[in-house]
Amino acid sequence: MTRVAAIDCGTNTIKLLIATVTADGLTEDLREARMVRLGQGVDRTGVLAEEALQRAFGAIDDYAALIRDHEVEKVRFVATSATRDAANAATFIDGVRARLGVTPEVVTGAEEAALSFGGAARNLPGTPTPPVLVIDIGGGSTELILGEGPTPTASDSMDIGAVRLHERHLRSDPPTREEIEACVRDIDAHLDACPVDPGAASTAVAVGGTAIQLTMGLLQLAAYDPTVTDHAEMTVDDIAEIVDRLLAMSLEERIAQPWMHPGRADVIAAGGVILARILRRSRVASVVVSESDILDGIAWSVRD
Repeated sequence: MTRVAAIDCGTNTIKLLIATVTADGLTEDLREARMVRLGQGVDRTGVLAEEALQRAFGAIDDYAALIRDHEVEKVRFVATSATRDAANAATFIDGVRARLGVTPEVVTGAEEAALSFGGAARNLPGTPTPPVLVIDIGGGSTELILGEGPTPTASDSMDIGAVRLHERHLRSDPPTREEIEACVRDIDAHLDACPVDPGAASTAVAVGGTAIQLTMGLLQLAAYDPTVTDHAEMTVDDIAEIVDRLLAMSLEERIAQPWMHPGRADVIAAGGVILARILRRSRVASVVVSESDILDGIAWSVRD
């Protein structure tokens, strides 16, 4: 039995999972998420902004206290898209090391995909029909991972994410038709070049904040409840419909939705377009949402 802490630092969110891992499984002790927008402006400037670094360091200070309180034995900190792309990533890495005593691993897109698949594949209801496609939409990148069992057979990480595409294309409030079309072209170009074909999947699983937020909207949840969102099923048509509604709203109107997290309101439409365009190329009628994601994959990797 080992108590581990898994930390995933992406472009929009930094997440913590503290869990007890045994040969029989993983027991969650605590799961936290903070929207720090570390990747603010990285697509344009190529560097991590000072205010973004301070937001991230504040969250990491809080996580360090939680890790101490839970008497964690092993910690693994994984940094993904924003840190991969930033010229001043060393500043962030040094700050994490000073606060946690561990060196963050700036993983490749392929490593990120494998961790996401490993986390999601262990949490699927029933016996899903293979091949299984895991869709992980982050702030800076999107991973498509195809596989059977706990191991992916094909994966790809594309430099399209909710924050990146919002900053690149959807700049008006609400976005114009021309901006939406440019966003769609960008996504489609990446999918055309992607070696993972969504049409090969018999089962689709979506992980990450975009999928969970859209699920909350479709279910009209006034408060986040992972016992409801985990294993929820969204039809492809329902996703297309809610994404169209979000694109037509102003930021103020999105924030006013009782199910909307204010830290995701500006980028949720871009993330939704990514999911909708991926599913448009698939042959599935619906997608299962999994609360188990890259964090769970990191926790399992620490045990292993």
